[in-house]
Amino acid sequence: MSDEKKDAADSPPKKKKGKLGKILVIAAGGAVLIGGGVGAGLYAAGSGLVGGGAAHEEGPPKPKLVPKSEQKRAGEDGESGGGHGGGGEGEASSHEGKPTPAGDGGERYASNYFALEKEFTANLQDSVHFIQVGVAISTPYDDTVIQNIKTNDIAIRSAILMALGDTTEDQVFSSQGKAALAKRLTVAINKTLEQKEGFGGVGNVYFTNFVVQ
Repeated sequence: MSDEKKDAADSPPKKKKGKLGKILVIAAGGAVLIGGGVGAGLYAAGSGLVGGGAAHEEGPPKPKLVPKSEQKRAGEDGESGGGHGGGGEGEASSHEGKPTPAGDGGERYASNYFALEKEFTANLQDSVHFIQVGVAISTPYDDTVIQNIKTNDIAIRSAILMALGDTTEDQVFSSQGKAALAKRLTVAINKTLEQKEGFGGVGNVYFTNFVVQ
């Protein structure tokens, strides 16, 4: 009898041990599911599928137009001599396309000027002559456009040289031809900026030096 009682007394702990094992397995399974859910959530947030993904895809803000009232004058600080670097607040902040002419009252937006370093020299098309020019740009936008030009200096210089190489003698000996060349250079610079930065912003090209030899 003592042996049977001893066996009977030992049996309940075995059941408890079995139940405890099941509880531990269930708890471990729940922890795995919770961990997997947290990991999936973090992955979705990091990949932009949830939450702030839209803000990540927007990229850097585009340049802002600078009102004429904020244009820098001669003698003020700033290497470009044009609009303020952080301009575009107020009315101009809502415009990111082409500037709107102001009619008889002059230009509506500021002219932010920047002269490219070093002059450009290229042979004229089908000619023994070559052209040497100094180039400056103007933009109605803030200094973001000028910073983009500095960042992509090599690509822009290459585009200008190719445009100059396609120029004929007839185009460099008349004011109309020079004006047409300035427009072609404007297009070449804007095209390069659009490819590299997604935004052009150059309004005009000016010649600071123009020599044909």
